[in-house]
Amino acid sequence: MSRSDINRMAELNELLAKAADAYYNTGVEIMSDKQYDDLYDELEALEKKTGVILSGSRTQQVGYEVSSGLQKIKHPSKMLSLDKTKSVEELKSWLGEHKGFLSWKLDGLTLVLTYDGGVLVQAVTRGNGEIGEDITANARHIKGIPAKIPFKGHLVVRGESLMKYKDFEKVNAEIEDGSKYKNPRNLCVGTVRNLDSRVTAERNINFFAFNLVSADGYEENSFMRRLDWLAEQGFQRVYGVEVSAGTIEGKVAEFEKAIVDNEFPSDGLVLMYDDVAYGLSLGETSHAPRNGIAFKWRDETADTVLREVEWSASRTGLLNPVAIFDPVELEGTTVSRASVHNLSIVKQLRLGIGDTLTIFKANMIIPQVLENKTASGSLEIPAVCPVCGGTTEVRTSDDDVETLVCPNKDCAAKHIGKFEHFVQRDALNIVGMSTATIETLVSEGFVREFRDFYHLDDHKSKIVVLEGFGEKSYQKLADAVEASRNTELSRVLYALGIPNIGRQASRLICAKYKTADEIERLTTSELTSIDGIGEVLANDYVKFFADEKNLAEFHNLLAELNITEAAEINSGSAIAGKTFVITGAVHIWKNRDELKAFIEQNGGKAAGSVSSKTDYLINNDNTSTSSKNKKAQELGVPIITEEEFQALVNG
Repeated sequence: MSRSDINRMAELNELLAKAADAYYNTGVEIMSDKQYDDLYDELEALEKKTGVILSGSRTQQVGYEVSSGLQKIKHPSKMLSLDKTKSVEELKSWLGEHKGFLSWKLDGLTLVLTYDGGVLVQAVTRGNGEIGEDITANARHIKGIPAKIPFKGHLVVRGESLMKYKDFEKVNAEIEDGSKYKNPRNLCVGTVRNLDSRVTAERNINFFAFNLVSADGYEENSFMRRLDWLAEQGFQRVYGVEVSAGTIEGKVAEFEKAIVDNEFPSDGLVLMYDDVAYGLSLGETSHAPRNGIAFKWRDETADTVLREVEWSASRTGLLNPVAIFDPVELEGTTVSRASVHNLSIVKQLRLGIGDTLTIFKANMIIPQVLENKTASGSLEIPAVCPVCGGTTEVRTSDDDVETLVCPNKDCAAKHIGKFEHFVQRDALNIVGMSTATIETLVSEGFVREFRDFYHLDDHKSKIVVLEGFGEKSYQKLADAVEASRNTELSRVLYALGIPNIGRQASRLICAKYKTADEIERLTTSELTSIDGIGEVLANDYVKFFADEKNLAEFHNLLAELNITEAAEINSGSAIAGKTFVITGAVHIWKNRDELKAFIEQNGGKAAGSVSSKTDYLINNDNTSTSSKNKKAQELGVPIITEEEFQALVNG
């Protein structure tokens, strides 16, 4: 035994404790599962070598002390972690002549549910294995957890709460304050442990039962049939199959093939003895039960060369590092990019252009950097934001995680909404330009102002290799951009996003003032002389064009467009000056947008909600109990059909 071994053990315990604290208490991962497992294995090997187990060793613990504001609950029996292997042969040996139950090892937050009298009375997180957190209020909003069940005895069930990939992507896309969540597990943890149960209710969290701990009077001894019984009680249960030593290899292969189509996160498999009584009779070690074993996928790795690190900007100002490397084949697909997550990990990996990296797919899905074999540490951290060119800052969180940020409040990456407005149907109408596409183009530095949409061909070689793109999708987008060059001045004015200047106001202004030169020079008095333009709108308008930056962006945009003459507004129409609200399905016009455009072209106003200023509500179903119909009836607003509207127009 050497002093250096003891020092290394102390260092490993500190690293693992810090990672476990972040993982269990915040849902944040400061290292990958692979890195954690490697450090854990190294610690375990040193303990065997030296015969020493230091106080508080991570090999003797299964979780971490919980630290949220939720009520702490002591588990009736300690929850231990299963021993793990990456060898199918070891699974065979472990199972021996017994029957087994092989199922997904779900990657979420473990919960313990208690029922009495057929009613859910408590839901507790795993916590540190001895003490968890009471999340009963939230559990009532989790799919797969029945509020009542037929069984009336005392029942205790363990299972995994998790978020499916599609739900994770949907919710993560809507998160603007702070950085987005790294993976579904982190978002699930943050949701289930949230103090406001409405957050859980709004997100589609699922629960899958994986173990029936106890059920008073229920005598079934088969692990698999016990889970089937839970399904009969109304629970979602984990998918699994019966196996023997002779069939397990083929079943593992089947699970492996199914990973790519999995709708939920999984980080391996679990093998349990199907004979529950036999498994329990084996007892447990200090940190693991002997009735089951976890199988972790043996990650396929490949070495490649780092060619570039892109710093992708987000709405929050975070600059997220992405490693770009020579393409390699992993798990049947070609990968050339991997997120490095933050500046701290960049420094840990000692990245440098030209370094040799070992790449793997976490859980056989997400490309990650496992190791930097040359570790030159020569990578230059950008001093300026790739989007706006402003000076960057390094910030350190309370967890000592370093991130690179752009503090410029005017950075284009922080104004995605401005570009979303610009491309919408009533503005420049760039078909297919989704929010995700805009975020990518902005974060890569290809779009900084409006005119840049019309110069995407300057970056074609880089765009076609981005995730989600390709030659075909790029060309489709480029065609849509070209089609939008031919437009009306009122659409351009609306697309600028001037505060309070909507589509109708833009049409009114451009109906009177026909040229771009005129509309940028309008005074408050000229604007308020237009029927429908008040002083507040006029002031916002004048203020916008008084800003040199806004004016320059407007001029740059005009140079890219072909402005066509808009049709004259029929101010003498019978509906001119009247306000309409449209609801329900239409059948004379193609859609409500076409009807709305017709109203505005004939001098009317199409509003979004019924108010005392509404003249008519257009609804082909005047017996509808919709909120707009009810409001119209309360205010005495006439409800008319499309046919009645046509008669009104024709006088």
